[in-house]
Amino acid sequence: MRTTAISFLKLAVFFSLTLLAACNSGRQKNGNTPSGNDHEISDDSLLTLVQYRTFQYFWEGAEPNSGLARERLHMDDIYPQDDKHIVTTGGSGFGLMAILVGVERGFITREEAFQRFQKIIDFLEKADRFHGAWPHWLNGETGKVKPFSQYDDGGDLVETAFLVQGLLAVKQYFVDGNEDEQQLAQKIDQLWREVEWDWYTKGGEDILYWHWSPNHGWKMNFGVTGYNECMVMYILAASSPTHPVDPEVYHQGWAMNGDISGEYTTFGHTLPLKQHVDPRKGGPLFWAHYSWLGLDPRGLSDQYANYWDNNVAHTLINRQHCINNPNNYAGYGEDAWGLTSSYSVPGAAAFVRGQSDEKPESGNSQQTGYAGHRPSFDLGVVTPTAALSSMPYAPEKVLSVIRHFYEDLGDEIWGVYGFYDAFSEEYEWYPKRYLAIDQGPIPVMIENHRTGLLWELFMQEEDVQQGLKELGFTSPHISIDR
Repeated sequence: MRTTAISFLKLAVFFSLTLLAACNSGRQKNGNTPSGNDHEISDDSLLTLVQYRTFQYFWEGAEPNSGLARERLHMDDIYPQDDKHIVTTGGSGFGLMAILVGVERGFITREEAFQRFQKIIDFLEKADRFHGAWPHWLNGETGKVKPFSQYDDGGDLVETAFLVQGLLAVKQYFVDGNEDEQQLAQKIDQLWREVEWDWYTKGGEDILYWHWSPNHGWKMNFGVTGYNECMVMYILAASSPTHPVDPEVYHQGWAMNGDISGEYTTFGHTLPLKQHVDPRKGGPLFWAHYSWLGLDPRGLSDQYANYWDNNVAHTLINRQHCINNPNNYAGYGEDAWGLTSSYSVPGAAAFVRGQSDEKPESGNSQQTGYAGHRPSFDLGVVTPTAALSSMPYAPEKVLSVIRHFYEDLGDEIWGVYGFYDAFSEEYEWYPKRYLAIDQGPIPVMIENHRTGLLWELFMQEEDVQQGLKELGFTSPHISIDR
């Protein structure tokens, strides 16, 4: 583990995967290969190929000055907002973890990763921060904030938490390395210590607020309650060695004084937490991914839930909804499911809601909207990350999706950086575009299924272990002694 160079064996595997990818690039939507079964790929090699392609989004596709993840990459190079140089802090946190996967899988060397991480940390040290928290978007060329919306031009604590989650994994990866690597780990530790989590309680309230702006103060006024994608923010806030929040902030704010609890059974699967937007079928599936790239749900429990059970149920309910397919959308089924926030068919939401009589046009349009797809808001759009990033929760079911996407849909949805962000067979809509926040969880969660790499790294952080203890969690990673 923690390799220093690519072995000859890994090189052989890499070139084999490259050849297989080339052979399969001609596969058509009907599932036929250029020469029958001559180019079949094993399950293990297919997973590695998916990880390799998606990792490249954060490696060769990174913004060159900062080394961070671009918010989006469009293969037609059309950017209506001229934002190709804009980087995402949360998506970059996912990308840091993806690069660690790249080292472990032999896609790059440890030294190559170290050099990239040095560039990233140097950039983050100088970039705009607001009481230690980075904004949602940064200009990758200058390090200055790019407003996410009119009043969202300051610190974004949720995106900062996703970034810190990745930074702490990198810290643990290098903390026992050579002198230069240890210095990198120390610089990451300093960035971690400088995040003022307690500032974001807005003067000591028992809740964390998502945003603060030097120009608009608390005008966004977004107090974060559960259950959604933000749990790791509360864990990190309680774990901070310098700016921690009291446990009551978690229990009163995130857990809403216990109101987060509730058992909702759908399709035979029980959600133990009251999920926002739809307690019975759950929210977009990224809620089972973003906080859980480093935070290990295996055996993790508190007074409100067993979090492995919660994530498995969320996944299987989302899957079963697509199988049942109450809207009769084309393409849905056991091998094609997964609803989460992503690019979306322009006009589909209005048409489904009956606000428009005009059905979206068919065709391989590059036009996109954005929507929080979920069972209660199903627009006929499948997002590959939804199923693929659920690999630990339902591995056999997810593997069949990967095979279908790769072998049957092929070039319609498969590109140089892996599967494109979203597609719809119902509307014959296959935009060749990527989003960092959707690509990042794919190689990370596949690796967590295969080796537990990122779970093990993040959970090694003693500050995190102490924070979990303070909040009353039990986990195989922490001692029960308090």
